[in-house]
Amino acid sequence: MARIRIEEHSLGLTWILEEPMQRACHALVDDGRVWLVDPVDHPDLPDFATLGAPAGVLQLLDRHNRQCAAIAERLGVPHLKVPDSVPDSPFEAIAVVRVPGWKETALWWPERSALVVAELLGTNRMYTAGRQPVGMHLFLRPFAPGALRGMKPEHLLVGHGPGVHGPEVPAEIEAAYAGARRELPHVLRALPGAIRG
Repeated sequence: MARIRIEEHSLGLTWILEEPMQRACHALVDDGRVWLVDPVDHPDLPDFATLGAPAGVLQLLDRHNRQCAAIAERLGVPHLKVPDSVPDSPFEAIAVVRVPGWKETALWWPERSALVVAELLGTNRMYTAGRQPVGMHLFLRPFAPGALRGMKPEHLLVGHGPGVHGPEVPAEIEAAYAGARRELPHVLRALPGAIRG
């Protein structure tokens, strides 16, 4: 199994598998409770009980279970798959993609100005070709879903790659949208090297 890199931030923590896809998972902490987002289990994970009481496991993309169901069962918490709402939580659910074979929800945490995205946006080289901080999924670039356009987060956590934080985040998301088609040739050229890592 790939090693993980743990990033602590003001929202909780993120763990990223050190592999070409850079699968990223999140533990979001709010009022003594912890929400796990798209988790991959790993023997080097910290004890989430030190962060707070587990509240739920959120799976934001229909076709990538990762270990969401197993972790939810082990912790004895709900497993919400591509939710349209997240009751008793600080999050608003945003329907990003709803087509056959691709259902994706993003989370908006208004009190923390945080956006959590599974697949539409990412920060690894497969998304960005190393040309910008945030990029769009290869398959969505020709017809970019506009559900997240115009949002103004200060934090962006993604399913592939490290998070980005700060006042420049809205402009970086807008640049990912604006360059979705224009940057496609660069992403395609960079893809073989990104896959090899």
